[in-house]
Amino acid sequence: MQPRTPLLLCVLLSQVLLLTSAEDLDCTPGFQQKVFHINQPAQFIEDQAILNLTFSDCKGNNKLHYEVSSPYFKVNNDGSLVALKNITAVGKTLFIHARTPHAEDMAELMIVGGKDIQGSLQDIFKFARTSPVPRQKRSIVVSPILIPENQRQPFPRDVGKVVDSDRPEGSKFRLTGKGVDQEPKGIFRINENTGSVSVTRTLDRETIATYQLFVETTDVNGKTLEGPVPLEVIVIDQNDNRPIFREGPYIGHVMEGSPTGTTVMRMTAFDADDPATDNALLRYNIRQQTPDKPSPNMFYIDPEKGDIVTVVSPALLDRETLENPKYELIIEAQDMAGLDVGLTGTATATIMIDDKNDHSPKFTRKEFQATVEEGVVGVIVNLTVEDKDDPSTGAWRAAYTIINGNPGQSFEIHTNPQTNEGMLSVVKPLDYEISAFHTLLIKVENEDPLVPDVSYGPSSTATVHITVLDVNEGPVFYPDPMTVTRQENISVGSVLLTVNATDPDSLQHQTIRYSVYKDPAGWLNINPINGTVDTTAVLDRESPFVHNSVYTALFLAIDSGNPPATGTGTLLITLEDVNDNAPFIYPTVAEVCDDAKNLSVVILGASDKDLHPNTDPFKFEIHKQAVPDKVWKVSKINNTHALVSLLQNLNKANYHLPIMVTDSGKPPMTNITDLRVQVCSCKNSKVDCNAAGALHFSVTSVLLMSLFSLACL
Repeated sequence: MQPRTPLLLCVLLSQVLLLTSAEDLDCTPGFQQKVFHINQPAQFIEDQAILNLTFSDCKGNNKLHYEVSSPYFKVNNDGSLVALKNITAVGKTLFIHARTPHAEDMAELMIVGGKDIQGSLQDIFKFARTSPVPRQKRSIVVSPILIPENQRQPFPRDVGKVVDSDRPEGSKFRLTGKGVDQEPKGIFRINENTGSVSVTRTLDRETIATYQLFVETTDVNGKTLEGPVPLEVIVIDQNDNRPIFREGPYIGHVMEGSPTGTTVMRMTAFDADDPATDNALLRYNIRQQTPDKPSPNMFYIDPEKGDIVTVVSPALLDRETLENPKYELIIEAQDMAGLDVGLTGTATATIMIDDKNDHSPKFTRKEFQATVEEGVVGVIVNLTVEDKDDPSTGAWRAAYTIINGNPGQSFEIHTNPQTNEGMLSVVKPLDYEISAFHTLLIKVENEDPLVPDVSYGPSSTATVHITVLDVNEGPVFYPDPMTVTRQENISVGSVLLTVNATDPDSLQHQTIRYSVYKDPAGWLNINPINGTVDTTAVLDRESPFVHNSVYTALFLAIDSGNPPATGTGTLLITLEDVNDNAPFIYPTVAEVCDDAKNLSVVILGASDKDLHPNTDPFKFEIHKQAVPDKVWKVSKINNTHALVSLLQNLNKANYHLPIMVTDSGKPPMTNITDLRVQVCSCKNSKVDCNAAGALHFSVTSVLLMSLFSLACL
């Protein structure tokens, strides 16, 4: 018995070993030579042999099939590699895939001096190309298994085999890992007796590119005898994914007049195939341009980067002369480095030719006319301009300025945002008698500055002639408002003032008549000819029509025009106070208990409609007593209040006490008011005033109310 050799991982590019016994190790399925080197020729000649390949599946090579990574080459049945047509460059590497029902393998042709136009499959397989597998006795032998994606039925399909040259009798193979007993489960399985590995379904490299499995041998009880040995399953990419543009919509902008070669935008597509192969090597081109004027080739796209640039002269990229400032390009991305066999995907690129301010606005006329009535404000004329630039930009929008003829700032001009017209308005009423004509000089510019080689010319200014029409204006009072101060209660017929109104229409020589417009209290009269205002009633400062001692009346001045015009004037009469109102007391009713220990009855307050000094301090007195002297007493608290109290208890009854209050006016005014005092029976916290009358106010309540009133003054 030979000693067990270490585990050996034999790297084969696409080999499937179908060995049924240890003796089969003397024949290794696959290419006898896996790596070839040739110098880049000036040209590969059609049907001329480049090299000869030798492949054996150790089973007679039944149904042997070759595939070459470039569509321009093929392998004949005798193993000779030939070109299908004359071609100069194919890249630095070609891969030849051989396959029979029993085995498959990959050979690599290195072209020294070739141009790199495709990725190396070494990056896909993730292991180095090597010379043929050493023919030596070993224990568990596993080789990486290469399986093309998208294989069709039938399944399961044998894809490789594990060999243990020194496996004890009765032992079994066991396969584990993701794809076997881990999710996604059941993709691979192994014949526990022969070591044949099979796949049960179609694989997708874009979902899982490699599977890391483990092989071991076990005894009848499941105990591991050898291993686990890693087994790598590599899914070979096929060109089964079209390029797609995922970032749309694609909208680019370029300024009109831009230099040739200006970059507009970048278009990039995505290909889900292996980026290390030509399956995902993209090339771009423009399939269609709409519109196709003034040139069918306004733009160019970098085939590798996807940058879209202008290729016409700046003069052709003139937005104002273009049929349409928007171009739509159908961009195609093709994999396989743009070869005809590559898959394609398309997207639309929209390119907007942006406007720049290369046209100045011009008035449609040199002179404009306007007519406006005096005294009227608002828009009087719209000034029209032309501008060839884009209406949606500041290169088109106009800004107007009055540069002469507006010293009084009576005019303003604003831009109509919809029409771009200049709306000339009167903002201060014009007076025909001052000036019947006005001449304005107006200039127009754009919001955006002009490009350096364009300037504003004479057409960017215009003259506006404005005629003011005379209208019959109403007379004007001066001053307005008119003010006068008088004492209230002056005698009826007293003259207050003579109003003065003038007619602005000085050239018409009209007469003016006056009338009362608003006189709320009906106190006034005006002479219609000379405007003298006198009183028809007594003026009362305390009237509800007087506010803060001021009475307001309105008068009309009417001219003799046809039709007549009216002006309104305001008269403010300030009324001075006189002592014409006597003071009054509050409250006028009070209660007191017949056995009260506190003989205070009520706190009296006084008020007066007049103004100081015709009001407080007030003087409180008992005018006349109906009971013996020294029963009642009035004591001053302050200038507006006094305390009424008893000097002794009284029997239950109603009493009327005349209170006299006098103000401080000169001469003073006096008022006498009866204070009704109810003397009630107060026992067991109950107040009984039945015998004293119908009122039921407690003395305490009255005192509290009086004190509160005092505190609020």
